Amino acid sequence: MTRNRSLSVRSKKSHDSPAEKSAPKHRFTMASLRGMQQPELSKKLFKIIKSENHAIGAYESASRERISIASQISDWGEATGDDSISDISDKIGVLLSEIGEQEDLFAQNLEDYRSVLKQIRNTESSVQPSRDNKAKIADEIQRLKYKEPQSTKLVQLEQELVRAEAQNLVAEAQLTNITRQKLKEAYDLHSAAVIERAEKQILLARHMRRLVQLLDDTPVVPGDVRPAFEHSAQARQVLNDAEEDLREWQPSFDPIASSATEMGSNLMPASVTGDSSTAEPSVVGGEDMAPAQLESPQEKREISGSTAVQGEGYQQQQQQQL
Repeated sequence: MTRNRSLSVRSKKSHDSPAEKSAPKHRFTMASLRGMQQPELSKKLFKIIKSENHAIGAYESASRERISIASQISDWGEATGDDSISDISDKIGVLLSEIGEQEDLFAQNLEDYRSVLKQIRNTESSVQPSRDNKAKIADEIQRLKYKEPQSTKLVQLEQELVRAEAQNLVAEAQLTNITRQKLKEAYDLHSAAVIERAEKQILLARHMRRLVQLLDDTPVVPGDVRPAFEHSAQARQVLNDAEEDLREWQPSFDPIASSATEMGSNLMPASVTGDSSTAEPSVVGGEDMAPAQLESPQEKREISGSTAVQGEGYQQQQQQQL
């Protein structure tokens, strides 16, 4: 509930028609084709991210519908000709409209969570070629051992396999590091968004009950005239209190601890890579990759691109171990 929000949601003639506000339908798009072309390793997470996108669209649609209903309930109350019902229904409409706004804010926060999941998906996509290359070389070695056991190419292939295994070992370590870090970050955002939405909507619902309590529902006999509504000032104060409570709301949950600060820019522990400010980067991932940061759910993440680069020193160490 923003400062100086209108205390009425009565509809105006210039309002858009319901047809203009309807949510877009999901159609077969280029994104659907991209899903078919995803590497095997990232297909499941790609599907989750796409499903979350549909869920976010549903919350956005629910927000629009809730705001529309708020306006309708206010208009209906005015049309009854009963001053008490008109005043109370209009202010109920204001609170319902704010509940709708909270749905929209929830959808925005879920989009932040979804963006973090994309970073895991892109890392999975980048690791797949490393796995495929290692498997391809191993298969070629087995084929030559069966058909041409004396082939001089075997030595070369075995050396290539050692290099491929070393590179894949680095990539797999980076994948597990980024997966754990970003999974924690994603569901930190998700759970925080759920709690914020729930607590704010509970707050608004409690104030709505205060409004309803002001309406006198004592039965009257035919011919009796109901007394004038005497609680207009109290009803207005309820909205002021709701606005104040929303403005002063603070998260009531404990932060989720993270050890990701110990990870270097190449997605490896600082103890392995040494000084991360001077070490050669070794980052697995595609677009939407970004350094780890765990902020409040209201803050957006700027997603940046990166490519797979392997640290030579670390690879040589892995080759020696193999």
